[in-house]
Amino acid sequence: QVQLVESGGGLVQSGGSLRLSCAASGSIVSIGVMAWYRQAPGNQRELVALISSEGSTNYADSVKGRFTISRDNAKKTVYLQMNSLKPEDTAVYYCNAQLRLLYRRTLSDYWGQGTQVTVSS
Repeated sequence: QVQLVESGGGLVQSGGSLRLSCAASGSIVSIGVMAWYRQAPGNQRELVALISSEGSTNYADSVKGRFTISRDNAKKTVYLQMNSLKPEDTAVYYCNAQLRLLYRRTLSDYWGQGTQVTVSS
């Protein structure tokens, strides 16, 4: 079965840094876009950053210049380097990936379980 497993979340002071990782496993033939989303209590899930299979990136305005998304296709892993963290970055962070599975002809979206990031003032 397909799994996306996040790691690297935790508690950090304002101005600090964290690096999130998300590894995909299963009978995966190819991977399309990979992305990070976040959801704060009472809010809807929002897109933070995405990266294409060829390395093109896009960021939410609120994190530009502070966050960097990257991927390692050989390891089937996407990363999010978060610097200069602010209390408003506090949320559960979820990874998302478009995956083509063995014996399937189309890409489908898959989600990780989420990892908590808390930034104290």
